[in-house]
Amino acid sequence: MLAYCWRMNFLTSRQRDVLAFIEGRIKAHGIAPTLKEISEHFGFSSTASAQKHVNLLVSKGFLERDKHQKRGLTVVDETPVTPAVNLQVVGAVAAGSPIENFGVSEETAVPPGMVGQGEHFVLKVQGFSMIDDGIHDGDHIVVKQTHEARPGETVVALIDGDEATLKRFYPEADGTIRLEGANQTMSPIVLPASRVVIQGILVGLLRKY
Repeated sequence: MLAYCWRMNFLTSRQRDVLAFIEGRIKAHGIAPTLKEISEHFGFSSTASAQKHVNLLVSKGFLERDKHQKRGLTVVDETPVTPAVNLQVVGAVAAGSPIENFGVSEETAVPPGMVGQGEHFVLKVQGFSMIDDGIHDGDHIVVKQTHEARPGETVVALIDGDEATLKRFYPEADGTIRLEGANQTMSPIVLPASRVVIQGILVGLLRKY
């Protein structure tokens, strides 16, 4: 259960509550609740809010959906069968204004379920612009090294060759890149594509209590 527990830190408190409700209903009744039942339980104004939470839980790997069944949700239980992987903590990255992030300082143990093929590294988060995604100041994130990302993925982006920031990635039709945080009080960063280089995509989150 180690990987599952560590991945729970990647959820907001509301997402954890929704996941717990779905899991409880499946255990009690053998079937997942409907979007209407989720909405009524949490007092959502519409089923669209329930759908949003379910979609996020599916995208983050906590739920699986069977499209051929009306209540086709199952909870994913990841139990590691291999030892933890040691990754280098290569510095800090801003979830706010960009900051420098160079210099290897330490290693940290990472659940193997977070690490797939390719090179991975760990960064310490500084700032609050990703807090609505459950990423807090002081957290450590696991990053898969790559220079490519799909629209909407959370990336570590290098700006002007020397400043790194953690943001959602959106390429625009006019050739600019929009780097958007998960905090409604903060404005996105919009830059020419030539000034932005993706260093990796977010694949996991670690938090020490």
